[in-house]
Amino acid sequence: MENQLLTRFAQKHHIEGLTEPSLIALSEGRGDYSLDKAKRFLAFQSRINKELLRHRIITANPYTTWFEQGNIDLMQIKAFIVQFSVFSNQFLIAQLNKMIHANTLESMRASKEILANELGVRFKLHGPTNDGDNLGSTEGSIEGGIFHFGAGHFEWLYYLAQKLDLSFADIGQPKHGSPATLFFCNELIRLYGGSDYLVSQAASYAVENWAAAGFWGQLIRGLKRFNEKNSLDLPLGFFTWHNQLESQHAAHTQEELEELYFTQKLDENDFIHYGNEMLDGVATFWDGLDEQRRDLTTVH
Repeated sequence: MENQLLTRFAQKHHIEGLTEPSLIALSEGRGDYSLDKAKRFLAFQSRINKELLRHRIITANPYTTWFEQGNIDLMQIKAFIVQFSVFSNQFLIAQLNKMIHANTLESMRASKEILANELGVRFKLHGPTNDGDNLGSTEGSIEGGIFHFGAGHFEWLYYLAQKLDLSFADIGQPKHGSPATLFFCNELIRLYGGSDYLVSQAASYAVENWAAAGFWGQLIRGLKRFNEKNSLDLPLGFFTWHNQLESQHAAHTQEELEELYFTQKLDENDFIHYGNEMLDGVATFWDGLDEQRRDLTTVH
């Protein structure tokens, strides 16, 4: 019934397209929310869709398109895991900085949730859970969760790396990163984890939309095909878990953007500019992997 009322409210005021929390706040006449601002936001969202979310690394990623086919040799997949492990570890620094630079307790806690989970604190759901492959739930909170060394996301990658005869010392450290990978990681630290809260939010929105655009699924399909062709059983938990997580994040990311727009003074041009800067960094990472795999093909 409430959903129907909100739908009618949105239709009456020509603000279809807003998320439920925004519609509730508008229908209740909450302080910072106004119908005029809602219409301005929808125009801004149209700009975002055209000027940010059509970035080439969201719409067409040559590396993941190739990877998905599964025509990967052992050297190429090792190189991929090494570079991804460097990104995975450096992301911890960016996330820590994002937490430190938060401008509210709620923002700090949201960033801390991600960081603590990355490090090995499983999300805890109220009621029964089905953890399936023992990697833990992708929903809930770290509040009351239990730390496990083996629940650290990097350890999931290390478990896979071991199957490829890569040692712990072979992965994760910045010295193993290519210039393209390190540029991406530095951009994550500068923008996503930066001290300017609105820049950080623009970068975060861009990163979340990239992550939810399907590249995890492409990697999983490629790895499954690699396993089948080579009669291997590489553990894919790191990738399947993140794929499930990102499918849930997209809606939350949109809700956060709307709340930001209604409650903060946001420069629309800056938001789109810094979001694109972050996606340019993402693209550099994947372009580096694409160049690397081509070089390895040439070596053969």
